[in-house]
Amino acid sequence: MAFVSSNRSNVALGSRLGEIWQQASEAYATWRLYRRTLAELQGLSGRELADLGLNRSILRRAALEAAYGKDV
Repeated sequence: MAFVSSNRSNVALGSRLGEIWQQASEAYATWRLYRRTLAELQGLSGRELADLGLNRSILRRAALEAAYGKDV
């Protein structure tokens, strides 16, 4: 016995591709913000980092939290 199933949606392909493009561009912009934040933090002196309450061992975590807004 054969069974055929169809899962077609009424969403146009162009609309879906537009959503994918938007999500990808947002993800890229967030990644760029992370990289820019990390580079700026790495460029600070030890004294400047101490003034901010940071040390070099947690710079990546601080940049991730700043860019993605979540505790990593």
